Amino acid sequence: MTDVAQRQTLSERTAGQIREVLAGRRHGARSTFLFAGPAVIASIAYMDPGNFATNIQAGAGYGYSLLWVVLAANLIAMLFQSLSAKLGIVTGQNLAEMCRDEFALPVRSVMWAVSEVAAMATDLAEFLGGAIGLSLLFDMPLLIGMGVTAVVTYAILLFEGHGFRPMELIIGGLVAIIGLCYVIEMFIAPVDWAAAGLGMVVPDLPDASALTIAVGIIGATVMPHAVYLHSGLTQHRTPGTNARERGLLVRYSNRECIIALAVAGAVNMAMVIMASAAFHAGYPQVSEIETAYHTLTPLLGAAAAGVFLVSLMASGISSSVVGTMAGQMIMQGFVGFRIPIWLRRLITMAPAFAVVWFGVNTTDALVYSQVILSFALPIPMIALVLFTGSRRVMGEFANSRRIQVLAWTGAIVILALNVVLLAQTFGVPIPGLATG
Repeated sequence: MTDVAQRQTLSERTAGQIREVLAGRRHGARSTFLFAGPAVIASIAYMDPGNFATNIQAGAGYGYSLLWVVLAANLIAMLFQSLSAKLGIVTGQNLAEMCRDEFALPVRSVMWAVSEVAAMATDLAEFLGGAIGLSLLFDMPLLIGMGVTAVVTYAILLFEGHGFRPMELIIGGLVAIIGLCYVIEMFIAPVDWAAAGLGMVVPDLPDASALTIAVGIIGATVMPHAVYLHSGLTQHRTPGTNARERGLLVRYSNRECIIALAVAGAVNMAMVIMASAAFHAGYPQVSEIETAYHTLTPLLGAAAAGVFLVSLMASGISSSVVGTMAGQMIMQGFVGFRIPIWLRRLITMAPAFAVVWFGVNTTDALVYSQVILSFALPIPMIALVLFTGSRRVMGEFANSRRIQVLAWTGAIVILALNVVLLAQTFGVPIPGLATG
């Protein structure tokens, strides 16, 4: 038995231990960690480099007053990620596969095309973020930083061939690095904790421009690739053999979603708190990652600036890995075939290299990538609510009336805010919002 156990892979051992839990032969708090992984990977979407710039702008410009927006956005994210995970557990299919099976060819062809563009736009922001962190931390040209980022992310992606557990542990380690960096920042930055606590629970929009930033925070919260990916991470991890086991898996998944997204939300709040403590009093105009780094050094010291860059680098690398995984899953789900990881990685990083090679402003590129995601977001959100609310698809695990109402409300809020964000981006005047 010992030799057999030694020959088993880490993923096989984990799956076997999960089976023991489902059968009632394994108990204890440590068993809960066996189910942790899918939501941790998906949570990277909420700590990617795109969040850094938005949160820095919120904290620098408005102090702690927009922390409640981050909290509200995170609660919506918890709901949609839990629904995505449930879809994979109950049906054994991911969201892209369900769309392929349930929708007509013209509809799913458009859905696939838009989703692929969204995956590339996502990877543009994530890849650029990691490269910016590397180039600033080690004082290297941005193109060299991009090359290093490409090599590191490809090396991590190779672990995907060893089952689900190694990738979960690697991404979990990078999440821990990001979280630790912001714990350190909280000790370095002179935080007004009373004001921060008040900002989390008391809704406040100081002026029309603050509403603009709030739209940016919430409108980019639920990322299309994360909604697709989570269902794929749970569909084959440890399939339930009956309704009782699937029910247990859903309950463990819901707990993991709450914890993992709570951590992601805490990191986002820490970004806003750090920016508020460091910049709000004297540098409210700080809005870009590079500016934040160069301003942090004289304000809080080289250690604070270095920790900030380490978190950005970990965020960029991990989210780039996850973005490539999501793109592969979307392609396989919609059209039924895979392409080699190296080719997928080459395709998704090509736009980022083009942006830098042709001298396009990286901040502008990040902004336009978010616009593309705003266009793509309705597809997975609406499809997810439709599928998880259908008793034909989900059986006894279909959303309750209360959950369905909450899901549609969340979807409508997110979509409305994305419409506002898109309108502002293209210069359409919106009543009540600042135009300049």
